[in-house]
Amino acid sequence: MKVLELQNLQREEGQIFYLRKYTCDAVIELPTATETAGILFTIEVNPMGKRIIQITFTKPINYPLLPVKKALNEFILTEELEGRLPQC
Repeated sequence: MKVLELQNLQREEGQIFYLRKYTCDAVIELPTATETAGILFTIEVNPMGKRIIQITFTKPINYPLLPVKKALNEFILTEELEGRLPQC
C-alpha cells in the first residue's frame, strides 16, 4: 500500500500558531485498486518540537485503518518536513 498524493489540499485558518488544520483528498494505492479518500488532518507541534499528526476520514474506506493511517502519517510528515504543505 502506498499514498500517491494529496489532492485539493486546503489549510483552515486558525489563531493557534502551533496547530494547523488541513482538508484534502488522499489518493491511496491499495493492493486491489486505487482509492480516493477524503480526510481531515491536524499537525500539532509540541513544546519539544515533535510533530503530532491526527487523521480523520470523512467517509469509511474498504480497507483496514491502521496501515492506511500509518502510511498517511508518514506521507504527511515527509510533505511537512520538505515544505510542500500550504503555510497560509
